[in-house]
Amino acid sequence: MYYCNLRKKYDYIILGTGPAAYQFIKLLATQHKSILVIESGLFGGTCPNVGCEPKIYLDGAVQAALLSKQLEGHGIEQAAAMNWSQLMKEKKERFTSWPDETKEIIGKTCDVISGSAHFINRQTIAVNQKYFQGNKIIIATGRRPHELSIPGAKFLHDSSDVLSLNKVPEHATFIGAGYVAMELATFLAAAGSQVTILVRGEQVLRHFYQKYSSDLVNRMMKRGIQFRFATEATRITQLSDKYVVELNQGSSLVTDYVVNASGRTPNIEKLDLSAAQIDYSPKGIEVDRHLQTNVKNIYAIGDVTSQDVPNLTTVAEFQARYLFNSLEKGLSQPIDYPAIGTGVFAFPQLAQAGVNPDSVSEDRDNFEIVEYELSQSSLYAGQREKGLLTVVYDKANYIVGVSEISTSAVNDVNYFVPIIGLRIRRNEWHRNVLPIYPALADKIEGILR
Repeated sequence: MYYCNLRKKYDYIILGTGPAAYQFIKLLATQHKSILVIESGLFGGTCPNVGCEPKIYLDGAVQAALLSKQLEGHGIEQAAAMNWSQLMKEKKERFTSWPDETKEIIGKTCDVISGSAHFINRQTIAVNQKYFQGNKIIIATGRRPHELSIPGAKFLHDSSDVLSLNKVPEHATFIGAGYVAMELATFLAAAGSQVTILVRGEQVLRHFYQKYSSDLVNRMMKRGIQFRFATEATRITQLSDKYVVELNQGSSLVTDYVVNASGRTPNIEKLDLSAAQIDYSPKGIEVDRHLQTNVKNIYAIGDVTSQDVPNLTTVAEFQARYLFNSLEKGLSQPIDYPAIGTGVFAFPQLAQAGVNPDSVSEDRDNFEIVEYELSQSSLYAGQREKGLLTVVYDKANYIVGVSEISTSAVNDVNYFVPIIGLRIRRNEWHRNVLPIYPALADKIEGILR
């Protein structure tokens, strides 16, 4: 079919500019291809604007404040008090310009359009009432906060709102108990909010080692954060300057601020995937192990896919590098994911890589699970809470999984990611590596011997 307002044909049309797309664009720019990039939201996507980057900026102050509280009376006379308004002002000064800067960077090598795109057919995209064709189309539109269909949903806030919140509410209620809820609840509680977390079932952080997830809940409760399990919000109504959250148990609570942290959903509704006959499900766009959809010239990378891998910036960028090598460098092998580390920036932190101990707890013939207490280290001087590390060994004596709860779990587990990924036996590491001491080596002395 001929479209009278068809503007141009490109080698690549890329939908989205988040970490997956940005990495792919950066690599593709070296190949002298014609490229059109379309973005419907903030250039750069979730991570640098309303996700991991601003989160970790706030986390630095939160961790320092909570650690000083833990060390109070153990060499620290007075715990630090957070100034949320000042912290948020500085955060906004740092991040507000990022979308425009990202757009400018992309625009140096690509044609760029701001607008919501949708498919016309397998090679044609419409945006702002103009049509463009692409030999290859890459979908990297990411995910957004899941919308709750309950009366009063208009009063809900999402993670983006919290990360730009100017004033800390007296009482904040979170719906959901994934990593977003656990992290942001930690932030607001540290800044002075009374926090309640509504948990739909009986578990939080279901993809993490449940022993440590439960331990984290207990430690957060000791700091005054409330958890209500087997609890769902059924209605939200406004009461003067507060909100009433009605619950499935027949009770209710009054709060100042309600955060929907019930999960994230793929950005696919506006794409009209059916027009290009692309297979998808509520979990996302279906791709094979070459990141190709069922349509041979259309690919999907990043959080928008339905692949059963963690939705992380590192994973998205890995997929982008793989797809570039596949399409431009002749790589024919299917994607093979490396060891992936992931963490929760609560207090204390949770982190893990490789095999989750829960998944092999009954298979003692092939795996050995060993827990190490880290709090005897001088690094934990004065801290009243234990650091715990669980290591999974296979029957060949390789370290295949680690999980940790501690104030430095993320950095600690990062130490193990290459050990898992490079397939190193526990007694081989010390023959080739002498790390800095006293640091992590002090905490895990003997584990790798």
